[in-house]
Amino acid sequence: MNAKMNQAVDCPLRLLVIDDQKTMRSIVKSMLNSIGIKASTALPGGEEALAFLADPNTRFPDVIICDLHMENMDGLEFCNAVRRNRAYANRGVPILILTGDRDPLLHEVSKQVGAVTVLTKPVTIECLRSEIEAAVGYQFA
Repeated sequence: MNAKMNQAVDCPLRLLVIDDQKTMRSIVKSMLNSIGIKASTALPGGEEALAFLADPNTRFPDVIICDLHMENMDGLEFCNAVRRNRAYANRGVPILILTGDRDPLLHEVSKQVGAVTVLTKPVTIECLRSEIEAAVGYQFA
């Protein structure tokens, strides 16, 4: 880990992490903490995330990181549901798809339904940080 990572300053961004594997949710939250993003919520699926986003008392996240392959509602369905729901305060929120699937066609389809990028597992802290910064349009170091 480089010196920049060791000196992470708390970042004001709010992130939503969606993954059906508890271990992966924990890993991503830990990675976010290490780069200074302390305000993150982790949920086990797309349906739970849509309910979370629909709650009027919830502050809409600045970035969403979503697994591609999940039970009940996969990342493609979730992304499509967010982009199509006019009731959401920020349906244009950057959505980063995180997957172990290396199929370029699936990556392209993910982008077509509204993902800003697709990250292939395993993802490094530096890569995650860089992609979040690119999605929001500024560096938060």
